[in-house]
Amino acid sequence: MLTVLWADQEPVPADDRGLAYGDGLFETIRIEGRRPLLLARHLARLVRGAEVLDIPLDQAALGGALEEALVRHGRAGAWVLKLQLTRGSGGRGYRPPESCRPRLIISAHPLPAALPESGVSAGMTDYPLVVNPRLAGLKTLNRLDQVMASRDLDDSLYEVIMADPAGNLVEGTRTNLLLRYGDQWLVPPWSCLAVAGVMLGWVTDRLIACGETVVERPLVPSLLTSPHCRGLYLLNSVVGHVAVRSLGERDLPLDDGLATICGPLEELE
Repeated sequence: MLTVLWADQEPVPADDRGLAYGDGLFETIRIEGRRPLLLARHLARLVRGAEVLDIPLDQAALGGALEEALVRHGRAGAWVLKLQLTRGSGGRGYRPPESCRPRLIISAHPLPAALPESGVSAGMTDYPLVVNPRLAGLKTLNRLDQVMASRDLDDSLYEVIMADPAGNLVEGTRTNLLLRYGDQWLVPPWSCLAVAGVMLGWVTDRLIACGETVVERPLVPSLLTSPHCRGLYLLNSVVGHVAVRSLGERDLPLDDGLATICGPLEELE
């Protein structure tokens, strides 16, 4: 059975394992009025994550809670719905209880400010991103690496980019990376991502459907200084995609090819 907790009405119990150990998952969904964008992809990632973590998830109850959330919080314009699925309450100690009652914590939030069409500035962080291969791609509640890296953000930067211990660019603290390189689009190997973003998934599928070439390969920093580099993009499901006009002290080329292929975020299903 799934326990639903409305964050604007009641607090999370102190013995919740998501609070105590990051034992759970979350999804952050952009809503247009009462229409969730990329919903099938969000739910598929949540269901897959629950299977990997062995958290029993009643999908019918999840769907019912989502419908109620859209009625409760639906409003004109765009906003953000956050779903946090935890293993529920448990005693002290890491070992999960033999039986659990998962908890779904639901909250609504304003949409962040729109990003400039001229692109954003980003920086690099020296905090390394080390991904456990068994948890790769899952949006777990344990995001301490991203919290630590975010200390390098300041008001002049929209994002900081994290690299793996070998120095390959992997992702931002809250975004995925996509590089236009010559006549190809490059993405880091999916198996190396801390979070396999649903927006990145949709964009790469769209590129392939349009006949574009998408290649998974390590993003070594030298790719950005090559004459073949045509543009670096940051992607997530709340803001869509935005070009990086500068990374640290280096200006990057700007390219409008992604906008012409993908179209407005508000029109996605």
